[in-house]
Amino acid sequence: MMKYILVTGGVISGIGKGIIASSVGTILKSCGLHVTAIKIDPYINIDAGTFSPYEHGEVFVLDDGGEVDLDLGNYERFLDIRLTKDNNLTTGKIYQSVINKERRGDYLGKTVQVVPHITDAIQEWVVKQAAVPVDDDDVEPQVCVIELGGTVGDIESMPFIEAFRQFQFKVKRENFCNIHVSLIPQPSATGEQKTKPTQNSVRELRGLGLSPDLIMCRCSTALENSVKEKISMFCHVEPEQVICVQDVSSIYRVPLLLEDQGVVSYLSRRLNMPIEARPRKMLTKWKEMSDRSDRLLEHCSIALVGKYTKFSDSYASVIKALEHSALAISHKLEVKYIDSAHLEPSTLQEEPVKYHEAWQKLCSADGILVPGGFGVRGTEGKIHAINWARKQKKPFLGVCLGMQLAVCEFARNMLGWKDANSTEFDPESKHPVVIDMPEHNPGQMGGTMRLGKRRTIFKSNTSVLRKLYGDAEYVDERHRHRFEVNPELTSHFEDQGFRFVGQDVEGERMEVIELDDHPYFVGVQYHPEFTSRPIKPSPPYLGLLLAAAGKLQGYLQKGCRLSPRDTYSDRSGSSTPDSEISELKLPSISNE
Repeated sequence: MMKYILVTGGVISGIGKGIIASSVGTILKSCGLHVTAIKIDPYINIDAGTFSPYEHGEVFVLDDGGEVDLDLGNYERFLDIRLTKDNNLTTGKIYQSVINKERRGDYLGKTVQVVPHITDAIQEWVVKQAAVPVDDDDVEPQVCVIELGGTVGDIESMPFIEAFRQFQFKVKRENFCNIHVSLIPQPSATGEQKTKPTQNSVRELRGLGLSPDLIMCRCSTALENSVKEKISMFCHVEPEQVICVQDVSSIYRVPLLLEDQGVVSYLSRRLNMPIEARPRKMLTKWKEMSDRSDRLLEHCSIALVGKYTKFSDSYASVIKALEHSALAISHKLEVKYIDSAHLEPSTLQEEPVKYHEAWQKLCSADGILVPGGFGVRGTEGKIHAINWARKQKKPFLGVCLGMQLAVCEFARNMLGWKDANSTEFDPESKHPVVIDMPEHNPGQMGGTMRLGKRRTIFKSNTSVLRKLYGDAEYVDERHRHRFEVNPELTSHFEDQGFRFVGQDVEGERMEVIELDDHPYFVGVQYHPEFTSRPIKPSPPYLGLLLAAAGKLQGYLQKGCRLSPRDTYSDRSGSSTPDSEISELKLPSISNE
């Protein structure tokens, strides 16, 4: 029987349910179980594709082109699985499917209602999606971790809570359990840990028909015993069912924290799961990784020149990909967030302090990253940053829009096409170096993007990126964009040493750029950050960090053998529980 673990949240949203759901999945996977994950978002949008990054963080893209919540990125990175768009369930998707059925006449003249029709649709979706294999070996999962977004008591999530209230009886008690994540505030005035919000949140959940099996308490410092006992008494659970999840130095410590407090043994008893009592090798790897991240001494700074820099979740996967690469080369990462608009001359007139601060950050960074984005605001600032990286020979990585702007910058300053631009920003440009090349019907905002996994063929044997990918002839990476480099103008660039080293299968779309005579000037049209893993960093990001730390040449001369990708790929790349992970130490990359 499939085992279902529902993760709900109380008191505030953004409490870390995603990391806790991922961590629970990780420790169960380390016991040899096959784990899948579903994220439920109670908003009425069909998917996350049209969200502003300020409102909801980044949009995460899956292999099948699904634009989903960033928590699915956490699941993929922690569990090393590949999810589909149906693993992200929204109110919009549920209502759309029920309305479509009603229009087809499936309900035979009945009045369609929230109960039973919507709640039944939710349960059917969960059961169907939980059985879809997500590992490379195509084995059906044994455990499904379901995260319900928002907080208990939200009007939007009521149909979902009711669906799971019914669901627990359908699948039987031994196959369903509820983890409730709650906040334990600690007001600075008294320094006392307060349990009242948690008591209220659990009472509300109980009133809706769900009883938490584990109460995970988010707190800034470890829970005192008296507080644990109080929660146990007032929330009707044993003290061992109250788990403390305090702030830790790195999110990779969270699975270890849960493991130490006996979460696995509790779940195996509660859900009657076939878990072997043997040392768990996968967790040794996590411990190694988190210890390593705490011990790093050397620093490496990357300037992230973007538009949504006030909210770091807007670039969640980008930051994670940088962290994975920094960890692989044993450097502590410092990300310098720069609002690209502050680099523009107009800011010098209006707010000179911001202008000079932004340039000071840019000039002092070891490497420069221009991530993807939409819209014209701040693009000129990004072009200034790219110009500086090119002229000063600073390691540079441009992703999606970052690559397109690198093409615009080169066209303006090296080819003398002063008005070179993307038709997204200047439809009248005489030199449209970036043009709209939709895959589907143009005109509509939704469904016109090139989305999901696509193949890129390397056209050059000497390409730096090709070497970083292990001398692969092609790579499969995830895309999310509408505009492409204009293929009719590429020959002008090649003559000046600006190479289009990677193209799509048809050779029409330019996917990778590199610049001759530069330590590391790379642009990619795809988003490599979506497939980066803690133990298998993404090659374009790894190249940027190596170049920023001055280690790229030595690394390439050794044939890229020290890549963490090689160290682990044969062992942890497969999801079979018995795969031996004996080589746990990432080799250090030296300067010679």
